[in-house]
Amino acid sequence: MEVLNNINLSSLADTSISLVTAFALGSLIGLERQYRQRTAGLRTNVLVAIGAAIFVDVANRLHGHEGATHVLAYVVSGIGFLGAGVIMREEGNVRGLNTAATLWCSAAVGACAGADLICEAGLATVFVLAANTLLRPIVNRINRQPLDTKDVEVTHTVYVIAPKERQKDALHRLEEALATAALPVNDLVIHAFGDDAIEIEAVLTATSVDGSVMDQIVDELSPLDCVSQIFWSPSTSE
Repeated sequence: MEVLNNINLSSLADTSISLVTAFALGSLIGLERQYRQRTAGLRTNVLVAIGAAIFVDVANRLHGHEGATHVLAYVVSGIGFLGAGVIMREEGNVRGLNTAATLWCSAAVGACAGADLICEAGLATVFVLAANTLLRPIVNRINRQPLDTKDVEVTHTVYVIAPKERQKDALHRLEEALATAALPVNDLVIHAFGDDAIEIEAVLTATSVDGSVMDQIVDELSPLDCVSQIFWSPSTSE
């Protein structure tokens, strides 16, 4: 039987070392994520690391290093889809990018373990943990800086959700309100929002905007029949 012919105790021991390494190092990465209550926590990171290790290890055994290289390419692209699932968009803000990047790194750690690069897998784990822990105070300190600092450009965007049949009315009222407040629009995007509604995104030209003025525009337009929802959000870029 082919099954019996494929039993190789030496190869099985090698696979066991790869999976134990992937499990242990994936757990270290996952524990930090679980502690911070991220979307992808302990079990997710461990499973990603083990899965990558299994694929690379099997490919390495069946087809040698060349086959493992091909599988690595598929692992990298496949983890991209998994990472996209943990990225969320809430009121114009994107969340989960760091969690997705951590999953990608967990796959890399598992791939190293599956390829019998144990030291490289351990070193990669150290750097992933350092990025998620040691750099956090620096990020928090930068984020606490005032938005009007010279090194930061602030972009303000107004979001309006309206019924499809009232699109023109909602757009007209939004443009009228922004013009009255002397807030010129740099970019205007309209796209579908579900089956029966559209979302208008108005990016303002001004980088310095009084929040109370924006709140006043929201309060003015929100009661209108042609506006289902309206909010505004600042974002920063270098």
